[in-house]
Formats: sequence, C-alpha cells, structure tokens
Amino acid sequence: MSSEIGTVICTLDGPSSTEFSFVVTNCAEDIPVKRGQFVELESEEGKMVAQVQDLIKTNRYFMRAESVREYERGNKSIASVFPADRWEYIVARAKASGVQTEDGIKQVSFPASPGQKVFTAGSDTLASFLGINAGDGVDLGKLRYHDLSTKLNLTKLLRKHVAILAMSGAGKSYSAMVLLEELMDRAENEGRIASIIADVHGEYTSLARPSEEVDYSDRAFVVEGKNIQIGAPDMSAYQFREFAPDMSGSQTRELNRIIRQLQSEMRSGKGRYDLDDIIREVEKDGETKKQIRKALADRLYDLKNLHIFGKNDYPNWRELAQPGKVAILNLSDILNLRKKRIILAYFARKLFNKRKSGQAPPFALFLEEAHQFAPSKRSVISKPVLRTLAREGRKFYASLILISQRPVKLSTTVLSQANTHIILRVTNPYDLDHIKKSSERITGDTIDIISSLPVGEALVVGEAVNHPVFVKIRKRRSQEAEHGTSLKEVARHFEEQRIQKREDAKAFM
Repeated sequence: MSSEIGTVICTLDGPSSTEFSFVVTNCAEDIPVKRGQFVELESEEGKMVAQVQDLIKTNRYFMRAESVREYERGNKSIASVFPADRWEYIVARAKASGVQTEDGIKQVSFPASPGQKVFTAGSDTLASFLGINAGDGVDLGKLRYHDLSTKLNLTKLLRKHVAILAMSGAGKSYSAMVLLEELMDRAENEGRIASIIADVHGEYTSLARPSEEVDYSDRAFVVEGKNIQIGAPDMSAYQFREFAPDMSGSQTRELNRIIRQLQSEMRSGKGRYDLDDIIREVEKDGETKKQIRKALADRLYDLKNLHIFGKNDYPNWRELAQPGKVAILNLSDILNLRKKRIILAYFARKLFNKRKSGQAPPFALFLEEAHQFAPSKRSVISKPVLRTLAREGRKFYASLILISQRPVKLSTTVLSQANTHIILRVTNPYDLDHIKKSSERITGDTIDIISSLPVGEALVVGEAVNHPVFVKIRKRRSQEAEHGTSLKEVARHFEEQRIQKREDAKAFM
C-alpha cells in the first residue's frame, strides 16, 4: 500500500518535465525517504513514477553561520532559545522516469503540478513500470529500498548478452553464481538453457559440491583444465593456423593436404589420429619442400607443447551443452594464458556452430576475466570467435555473459553487444567513464551511486529492465566457495594440513 510521503514544491528550475522537488511531509520514520528510492504521483498525463536523485536537509535557524557561532559560543544552543527542531525539513530532488498510462509506459512530456501529493511507489506499480514482474523470471534479489523481487524476463536478459562489471571483491562472481542457480532451478516447462563457464580462478567449482540448502551437484559438473583435450581429427588446417598465427599460407596448404590424407585413412578404418601423427606425416612427407616441411613441423611442435591435442574432444560438446545444467571448465590449474585462449576459442566456436545447426540447445557462455580473452587493444586467439558470438549469437539464442573487473580493457566491439549490464561497485575513474559511455541510460548521478555501492548491491540497466534499478543481490543457495572463506579460516586449515602431514610422516618412520 502506497503511503503519502511529501508535496511537490516550486524551485528556480522546476517542476520541469524531467525533474521536480518535493518537501517531505511524513516524518514518522527516522529516515522517511532515501536516495535511489522510487516515488509516484498523479499528473495530467497519468501516474508519474520518479526516482529520488538527492536529498537536502535544511533549517532556517542554522542558515546564517555568524548567528550559529554567536549562539553556540557559550553553553547555549539555538535549540534552547528557538523552536529549531520544528523548522527542520527535507527537500528531495526527483527525476521523472516515466508515466504509466492505459496505453503503457510513456515518456514524461509535461511537468508535475506544485502542491501535488507524492507517494512511495507501490509494488504493483513498480513491477509493471520497471518490467520486473515476470512470474517465471530470473530472480536476482530485492529492489533496493522496496520489498519487491527483481524477476527478470529470461529472453530480455540473456538473448542480447549480459555484462557483469565490478571491481575486485565487489561481488561480480557471486552475482554470476546467483544467475547460474536461477538457470539450474528452472523447470522444463519454463524453458531451460545450457550454461557453460570458463572459470579461470576455480571460483565456481563449489556449485558442484553438495549443499545443505540446495544440492546442485547433479546439475553442475567440473572439467579440470589438465584433462581438457582438443581432438585433432576435428581440426582443419585453417583452425591450426588460427592457433599458430605465424603459420604461412604455403605451410597451411601443405598441412591441409596431409590432414585430408589422414582423414581419408581414418574413414577407411585406420582409426583416429592425434597431433603426433600429423607431425610424423609432415616430417616424412616427400612432396613438401624441406624448408616448408621444417617450418611447419616447428609450428606444430609448438602447439604440441601445450599438451591439449589428442584423438578426441574432452569434454565433447554434448557433455558441455545440457539444458538445465552447468558445465564448469576449471582453468585455474592452467598458467599459460595462450592455452586458456585456445581452449575457449575452440569450444566456443564448436558450441556456436552446433547451435546454429540446431544440434545444441540454447546456451549461455559465462566468461570470467573477459578482458583477458577479448582485450580492447590487442588481437588474441580467442577474440575473433567472441566478436562473432557477440554480434550473431542473439539470432541463434547463444548468449554471452561477460564478467570483468576492468571494463576499460574489454573489447568495445564485444562489450557494446551486451545490452544488459549488471554493475556492482566500481571506483576506477577510467572504468566508470567507459561504463557511462557504454549505456545512454547511465547518468552522472547514477555513476556517483555506483562508486559508493556496498558489496552485494548492483545496478541493472539495459534491455532486461525498462528503467535502471538498484538491486540487493540475493543470498546464494549453493555451497560457499573457498574464496568466500575468511583468511583466518584458510590459514588455520593450511596449518592443520601441514601438522597432519608431519604426523603421517612420523608414523611411517
């Protein structure tokens, strides 16, 4: 139920069609209104919804500095002489967000009237106005300052990609895990998608561990980086060249001839081949010039040293893309960044091609430290496929979820395709400026709030909502990651393990 909170007043600049100020008349609560809160009022165009941008508290008895100094110089106080407490009041500055009419949400084109009563925005009004009333939507948490769940429409949220941006420790990975939980919790009749995450720090592996509240271990599985394999028979010569960019055109042509020969032998029953077999054929090939043969073998030996090429893919694309399940590629044990990029590029392209052909289900690819895989100023192995996925993925319901603590270092081409941003606390001025430029809905006032957000609160802006909203991310239901454990507990656990190993060693002596 909406309650009256204030009255619209005249100022030098308003009320205008974009802003108005109101004096708070209901002071029954200690904090009757807060910055970022939504309010509503009746206007000539319909029910106007506005968001409080700033608050000013004033008192006529404390407006002259010299008077306050004189009265407060001794043991006196102004409040003991004058009824100062009765003259304290709050003025709120609100920005008109839109008008709710019988024909839907419209832009405000006429100002509110002075004297008009202002109310706290009701839940039904907000849900309809903000577009967060999807019954089977993705529930990220509660709308800040309002007891209202932010259930976002799945199609609007994911079809045109998502960017989760925040400084380190602000809760971006936690928010991504909440989103993953929501996707795993969906019933078949609600529409389920497959989720795949490139986990560079091993933060998401806890999803696959049993939890007392909700057990996702049957819906989330971990693939350790050291076990990941790329099947050489599934690679073309041009894909090998993509992973070894210094391979020349003539070398690629010779490699293509040899691969066709090996594939022909495989079809005739000889069996699958690996990179060692390709290298062996290159080295003994009599049709290739010695100089080209040696240079090509050098490129292939370089790829062999990455230890990721075998006879079959592991995992295969069917294991990765399962509706209602999460595949976690744990890349934390891989130190070589080039190796990580090759793995991501290969499986992202394969999944996308299978999705385009209709063999794979709709999927969302979560990409931690996205700026490492699609940097803004350098061309790296994984960047082209991510650009393609960003530009064309929405046509085939293949979604990207970009997670980064340095948005300024993330490819503008890739980031610009993310039509919904979930932004937690960011303080770096270059990142803030980059974020502001990436969305026309983010104002200077909003940027100021972003830089002071507490951990676990986020701004959701873009395609998924009709208006930017601040959300308190809900508590996750799955097992807490070790990264969320206190330093004290981790240090204590390490010491306990060391003592146990020492005692075990003595027992064998």
